[in-house]
Amino acid sequence: MTATVPRPSPARQPLTALRDRALRLAELVTTPLLPADYLDMVNPLRAGTDLRGRVEAVHPETRDAATLVIRPGADWRPHVPGQWIRVGVDVDGVRQWRAYSLTSDRTRTDGCISITVKAMPGGKVSNQLVHRTAPGTLVHLDQAAGEFVLPTPAPAKALFVTAGSGITPVMGILRNHPELSDVVLVHSAPTADDVVFGAELRDLAAAGRIRLVEQHTDTAGQLDPAALAALVPDLTERAAWACGPVGMLEALEEYWTSAGLADRLVTERFRPTVVVAGEGGTVSFSRTGTTLEADGATPILDAAEEAGVLMPSGCRMGICFGCVLPLREGAVRDLRNGEVTTAAPGDGVLIQTCVSAAAGACDIDH
Repeated sequence: MTATVPRPSPARQPLTALRDRALRLAELVTTPLLPADYLDMVNPLRAGTDLRGRVEAVHPETRDAATLVIRPGADWRPHVPGQWIRVGVDVDGVRQWRAYSLTSDRTRTDGCISITVKAMPGGKVSNQLVHRTAPGTLVHLDQAAGEFVLPTPAPAKALFVTAGSGITPVMGILRNHPELSDVVLVHSAPTADDVVFGAELRDLAAAGRIRLVEQHTDTAGQLDPAALAALVPDLTERAAWACGPVGMLEALEEYWTSAGLADRLVTERFRPTVVVAGEGGTVSFSRTGTTLEADGATPILDAAEEAGVLMPSGCRMGICFGCVLPLREGAVRDLRNGEVTTAAPGDGVLIQTCVSAAAGACDIDH
């Protein structure tokens, strides 16, 4: 049997042609912008465009941390408590991406989400968000991701071990899982005033929702696994989640593994290191597997092509953005103004390879 392909009706053909001509005319009139660009200015949170969010409020949590309430665009998909999102912020004309845990209560009726950010020393994005972001600011968003979540059904006995901003994904979990009936939370911070969500956590403890152990490191020192085991005698009976600095997590993972309980501990790391910039360095291209040494004066584009790497390019002057690639990790220097851009795993910072030179070891997604 031969299939018959339906043809547009004669009445619809002129309408389609008229619509196409109208779109082409609109593009000519709005050049160099597109009609969609004007729609983005009128309604940047509309469906079908790049996912953005509008900051609705900024609530200080501690002297160096704040919660940002964000209204996401129409294409936002609901998250699972404990997950994180990447947030893109324009700082000094450069879009920087960072990952932050979602801390919002999913039952809120206004459709907003929230992230809680701790300003890091020298952190471009964290300081911008905590200290220099006002309501009405637009930010770029990715959909939520991450596996630091509770299983279904939730465990009968849970243990959370956190330090610093590592409390943020756990707060997202506690706010959205009232069915948890036996929870121990051990949290480390320099002082009581430095505990992010300190008042809310203490209220949960007073209400019997959680057992809260605060470790104030300025006076009590760092918490080690042996001390943790003494604080939580039934530790081995609990499903455990930990989030905080790399050193703490590695110690906990070693302890759980030695006890034969590695499968009962879930960990999540946040920014582990500060990238130190220098002059030149090793440039790795993760997809091609190519590694080369580049000096601090040669554009990465030129160094890569000299090594036989096929690279996207255009004007080679930093104008057309035809050479842009993601910097997965490391540091590069803009040869036009000397500005250094750094990235840690997950940041996804975009760089122009034709005007960027290595400022230390760097890994490029290409």
